[in-house]
Amino acid sequence: MLRVLVVDDQDLFRGGFTMILNAQEDMEVVGEAADGAEAIVLASELKPDIVLMDIRMPSVDGVAATAKICAKTDARVIVLTMFDVDEYVYAALAAGASGFLLKDIRRDELVNAIRVVAAGDALLAPSVTRRLIADLAQRGHAVPALSKRLEELTDRERDTLHQLARGLSNVEIATALHVSEHTVKTHVSNLLSKLGLRDRAQAVVFAYESGLVIAGHG
Repeated sequence: MLRVLVVDDQDLFRGGFTMILNAQEDMEVVGEAADGAEAIVLASELKPDIVLMDIRMPSVDGVAATAKICAKTDARVIVLTMFDVDEYVYAALAAGASGFLLKDIRRDELVNAIRVVAAGDALLAPSVTRRLIADLAQRGHAVPALSKRLEELTDRERDTLHQLARGLSNVEIATALHVSEHTVKTHVSNLLSKLGLRDRAQAVVFAYESGLVIAGHG
């Protein structure tokens, strides 16, 4: 049973998400929070598997709450926003969010997103991915310290990370690199461990910040 904490300052959204998720046989909403400060406390007390986090809230916003929750718990955070051009896209992922979705998402897509992230994968809405890459491209040169850490990876792990940054799935990466899906999963697990990253979303950010991938180039 996946334990979910729903965080949104609007009762309508909070209640709607709770109703949808509680209707699933493998999910249970263990708590609701109306702001980031309350979310941090409840995440620590309830230890949810997934936190469904609104990004724009008064007092403590979703970015700050995500950073605190990811630092103090094992919960994975899926951030929700009304806008695909939200300036908080990069900040939320850098803070540790594993997913970033739009609030107009269909209920089946929302449920699937939670299952995907709970399984250890990352999920970004296509329009949000484009925005993220654009933001990363505007940030300029690679961070030397991060570039140095690329030396910890094998050539195949670097190739895998490069494909991850393009938004490819394990199956697609396997096809591109002419290896099995199992081999790709092993490479992904190894590179995340070596780089100290939570999941694929963090790997995408790292790939651009380290200079391994330059937006607009292959």
